[in-house]
This record gives sequence, C-alpha cells and structure tokens, in this order.
Amino acid sequence: MPGKQPNLFAFSDVEALAPALRSYIITCQNAGITRHGVFKVGVSGGSLPKTLAKALLKGSNSVKFDKWEIFFADERAVPLDHEDSNYGLLKKELLDKIPPELGQPTVHPIDTQYLNDTQELADQYEKVLVNSFAKGDSVKLPIFDLLLLGAGPDGHTCSLFPGHPLLRETDAWVAPIEDSPKPPPRRITLTLPVVTHAVKVAFVATGGGKKEIMKEIFEKGNGLPCALVNEATGERCSWFTDNAAVEGVSFPRRGFL
Repeated sequence: MPGKQPNLFAFSDVEALAPALRSYIITCQNAGITRHGVFKVGVSGGSLPKTLAKALLKGSNSVKFDKWEIFFADERAVPLDHEDSNYGLLKKELLDKIPPELGQPTVHPIDTQYLNDTQELADQYEKVLVNSFAKGDSVKLPIFDLLLLGAGPDGHTCSLFPGHPLLRETDAWVAPIEDSPKPPPRRITLTLPVVTHAVKVAFVATGGGKKEIMKEIFEKGNGLPCALVNEATGERCSWFTDNAAVEGVSFPRRGFL
C-alpha cells in the first residue's frame, strides 16, 4: 500500500454524511479548477446519485456546476432512458434538479448507436476520454480530479468484479464486459489503472447490508476490487460510510474536519 492508508469516515446516517461529502467534493472541485480550469469527475450508479443529490443540492452555491465535466465510471449497454442506465439515474436524481443559477455541467453519456457491440461502445467512450484528457498529447492514462464510486456487496466497484480477468487489463482506459455477474450483463467500465490514477477517489457505502464486505475489504483485502483500489491509492482514497456499514470493522476511523 502507498505510504498511508485510506481515510475511513463514518457518520451516524446519510443525513450526517451528506454535508461532509459535499465539503470534500467542493475541495476537489476547487483544486481541479485551480489546476486546469475545469473539474473532471467520474461517477458510478447504484445508490450514489441519490446521495450526491443530498450532498450537492443543499447549502450555499459554492458548487460550480458550470465547471464540471462529468464522465461515467461504468455504464450499462442500454438506452439512456432505460431503468438500468447510470446516466438515466444521475439525470433523474441530480442533473434534472440542479437550479439554473448553479450552472449546468458538461455530461458525457455513452453513444447509444453502439449498444449492440460493447467493444465498440468502450472504444468510442475511450475516444471521449482521449479528447478531454489528452487533447493531442500522448497521455498514458487520464487523471480524473475525482472519482465517486460505490462498493457492491461482493466488493466490486465500477463494473470491475472479484476474480474477473478484466482486473488485469493494463492497456485500455475503457473496457467492455459481457458477463457481469450482476445484471445487466453487458457493460463498459473504466479499467483499474484509470481508477487508481485519479487525483482523489471517494467511495460512498451505506447500510448494514455492507458491513460483511466492508470487513473483508478493510481487514483482509482478498484481492477484492475495492481493496485493490485502497491498496493502490492509499491516502488519496476516502470512504464515506454510515456507522451501520462499518459496524465491527477493525480499521481506524478518522474525524472529518
């Protein structure tokens, strides 16, 4: 593991977690804007968009959505208005609710004309990343200002699943998966090297249903995708959890300042 361990922040509930997550995201946003005039963020699906809405739509207008460039850490090979679409979920929970005065982010959904060919879908999404992150230069990996991720009950994150050969992918930025153990089976995902090269990574994991896998991630690792991210990113990685998700987990909590 890099010099330091990931940060584990535990809160009484999601209502208490949301303002801390907001503060953390704004810090990442401001650092990105200072660095290159824009905030490049990748988001996942699941319960995350609802928590993001709680965090970002309340409080002062220090969220500068007009500077945000949003990508998807993974996406399902379905139409954008399909119930399984991560874009559709983010649109419903967050994007459609952003007040006009906060500005509108630039959002990069998948190109749905390639839904029948996940390799082409992944290649086309990788081109979107190249256009944003490389701009004519040769760049080995894109460097996101922040990735906002979830943790599945099996320890998966993005669409990187435990024991899957895709965990060994080192060349592609975006890869297809046809056999996701969780439906729908056909998806695209950022690869592990892209995830671990982000400036900051934040996981949001809540609810008692997560406590067994959280114990495994933090106490054993076992090559679980979430644990691999922890190991590769160290203190660049922060976990925002509620107490129920980390009950009995032997790992030092940090106070969120």
